[in-house]
Amino acid sequence: MRYTVALAVFLSTGDAFSPSWVASPFCTNIGAPSHHRSPQLTTLFAKKKKGNGNVNAKLAALEALEALEEKGDLDEPISKKEQKKLEKQVKKDGTKKNAREAALEALDAFEAQDIDAPLSMKEQKALAKKQAKEEKKGLVEQDTNDAEPGAAPKKQLSKKEQMLMKALELEKLDAENAASQEEDPEPKLSKKELKALKKKEEKQAAKAAAKAEKKAAKESSSAETEIGSPGESAVESTPNPVEKKKLTLEDKIRKDRPPPRIRVMESVQPGFVSLRLENVGITFRNQEVLKDVTWGVQSGDRIGLVGKNGAGKTTQLRILSGELEPTTGDVVKSSGNLRTAILRQEFVDELVKERTLKEEFMSVFEEENQIIQDLKEVESTLENMSSDDTDKMQDILDRMQELQQKAEDKDVYVLESRVKKIMDLMGFTEDEGDDLVASFSGGWKMRIGLGKVLLRDPNVLLLDEPTNHLDLESVEWMESFLKEQSIPMIIVSHDREFLDQVCTKIVDAEGGICTEYDGNYSRFLQLKKARMESWQAAYDAQEKKMKSERQWINKFKVKQPQAVKQRQAKLDKFLKSEDYVQKPPFVGKPFKFRFPDAPRLSPEVGEVVGMSHAYNNEISNNRLFENADLLIEKGDRIAVVGPNGSGKSTFLRLLVGKETPDEGSAQIVGANIVKSYFEQNQADALDLDKTVLETIQGASNGQSYNELRALLGQFLFKGDDVEKKVLNLSGGEKARLSLCCMMLNSANLLILDEPTNHLDIPAKEMLEEALQHFAGSVIVVSHDRYFISKVATTIVAIEDKHLVKYQGDYKTYMNASKDRKDKIESRYVQGVDKIGAAPIVDLEELTKPKRSFGGAKTANMVTRKDKGVKNAKRMRPS
Repeated sequence: MRYTVALAVFLSTGDAFSPSWVASPFCTNIGAPSHHRSPQLTTLFAKKKKGNGNVNAKLAALEALEALEEKGDLDEPISKKEQKKLEKQVKKDGTKKNAREAALEALDAFEAQDIDAPLSMKEQKALAKKQAKEEKKGLVEQDTNDAEPGAAPKKQLSKKEQMLMKALELEKLDAENAASQEEDPEPKLSKKELKALKKKEEKQAAKAAAKAEKKAAKESSSAETEIGSPGESAVESTPNPVEKKKLTLEDKIRKDRPPPRIRVMESVQPGFVSLRLENVGITFRNQEVLKDVTWGVQSGDRIGLVGKNGAGKTTQLRILSGELEPTTGDVVKSSGNLRTAILRQEFVDELVKERTLKEEFMSVFEEENQIIQDLKEVESTLENMSSDDTDKMQDILDRMQELQQKAEDKDVYVLESRVKKIMDLMGFTEDEGDDLVASFSGGWKMRIGLGKVLLRDPNVLLLDEPTNHLDLESVEWMESFLKEQSIPMIIVSHDREFLDQVCTKIVDAEGGICTEYDGNYSRFLQLKKARMESWQAAYDAQEKKMKSERQWINKFKVKQPQAVKQRQAKLDKFLKSEDYVQKPPFVGKPFKFRFPDAPRLSPEVGEVVGMSHAYNNEISNNRLFENADLLIEKGDRIAVVGPNGSGKSTFLRLLVGKETPDEGSAQIVGANIVKSYFEQNQADALDLDKTVLETIQGASNGQSYNELRALLGQFLFKGDDVEKKVLNLSGGEKARLSLCCMMLNSANLLILDEPTNHLDIPAKEMLEEALQHFAGSVIVVSHDRYFISKVATTIVAIEDKHLVKYQGDYKTYMNASKDRKDKIESRYVQGVDKIGAAPIVDLEELTKPKRSFGGAKTANMVTRKDKGVKNAKRMRPS
């Protein structure tokens, strides 16, 4: 309970202390510590309260007096111990007044003042409120006294005592209100505090719900066991709790950033074409492929999109063509009806080999072909109708008129002329229009695919690895053809010579970021080298400065803490600013592997004797070989070269027994030959429904799971990539997977048909190095002259339907013909290694075990004859 003493009254009123008051026992403990003061006296002291006025002071004095009376300190006798204590205190303070006299004097002092002085409005309201409460309480007490007839009659109180009673009652009410506020506090909170409180409540509710679900799951599991046990009552099982789905990186990015958009440019000049990516990002689950990519193509551009496999090149083509929606960013078009057409990596799979060339070209116009088919059906129906049913005839005529109008709108009647024009542009004759697609070689099939793309009349042309399977003649034809076109185009390719001849701009995709460079591939190499050197120098200088700054901070963090704090804050701010130079991209782990050790090989490996072969069908007779001979020996590294359609892949199929020659023989003749055949089209060799891991497990030969995962890691299949379906892999990924399967089984004869297709440049270089260290024989077909020059030591050329063997590497074969040499050297890329002699690797020396005779590693390496004291004396001139 809160008490206010008479001393506070004197302070509030401003009256001076009378000597009698100061000397009274009421003030004896003023200077004493709080724990030495008596309880009845300690309650009489309090601070001055603002705005209480005389009324509050008087009431406080009455409360003090009443408190003393209630405790019995005024009328009841005290113990001897207390009397002695009181007497000592009185002597010390020089006063003999007891507590009652002190309280009465305080009350008299107030009465001596002008009690009838007018009160303020606030004081009057407070006094009236207190009096009303007192009267109400008095009535209740009167009722209780009336209800108890045996109770003693109530003593008449004086005016002072009545005032004291009122003050005590009001104080009691205040105490009750304070207690209720302490029990149930309701402070006003700010918006921030309310939000934090709400969040905390939600978190607690979620925890409680999770606990409840966990408990329910335990109960359900126990219930299931009880149901299964005999002799026990069945318990209703509760449903399993739904686990909270963990957000992937893709989900977080989509949640935090605005959704992707397709925007159309305004105020575009007629004939101008533009297609751009702005701040485009693509994330597949937890793998971020592209990060804020910004670049574009416009009229007159021929852009080469380069980068390692897995850098997102094909993904960007799919976004530009509208097949794939990015995770974030905008695709900006010059017009809403902008048309794009894409030539895919596996365009050969889209060709129907049973169709004729003209039918394959006409298959592009699906909607137009449907209109033609409907017109034929309507005309046939009209011819077979009788003239009696006029209403039905009229309906058919209306339908025919509608279809004819559609045909005119779609230019259906000029489709054949468009197809003839494209056939002529692609180099096909009119007679070849009736040949089957299966009769054409890989280079001519590429022309079919490119012609189908151009028949769509695109505004932007997208080409994904168009030079795969093409010989030099076909590549040169495509280069000249694309340079003559006015269509803006984007080309994805690993053929550096092709990009150098065709492109006017290069976009380099590296580490999820794309950088634009003006010029062809040679210019790109120069600019990138300068940029990376400048970037590395800036980063090194920055790291050197930051290292010096950190050393200073560590040195003076005790002596100058304030300066250290400021410099540390400045350093942290710099690390978060745009001026901070990020670390240049790290060149990752190289694509490296070795083929398994080959079993011992017999001197003769393969033999072709009097081989003749042709592809005969109803329409054409394509004769590939005529009385061809060839001997393949131990240690041969043969590269089969020739133009498209000359029969290189057919020769490999004949050699491995997948086809039988019309005349003569082609076979493996060695007794202990273990061959491994890498086919040209990976989609034909792999099961598309299996995952990467299932494919490698199916091709394994007793290897453990950890060994298989380690091997896949060398072929850049890491983490969740091993769970990808083969159907969803890119061409390069399929090629790597097939090479990975080849490594699992030991072989002494490798037969590789276009192994470098879909491989990036680092992967090609690693394959070159692996073949150089292979101990068996190799037969490879490739159009990549750099690859052949690094691998082959013997060249077999298909010339005039014969197999001509050239002893020596590709440089020797190139120098044998001046025209061939001039053509190849004219295509050299500046800044790229030129074709040289094939490297020779001494495998016997590498596999030869080193003989160790003990002793130090530096034994027998002493070159100074005067080393040592004895030798020095011996060598001293006499």
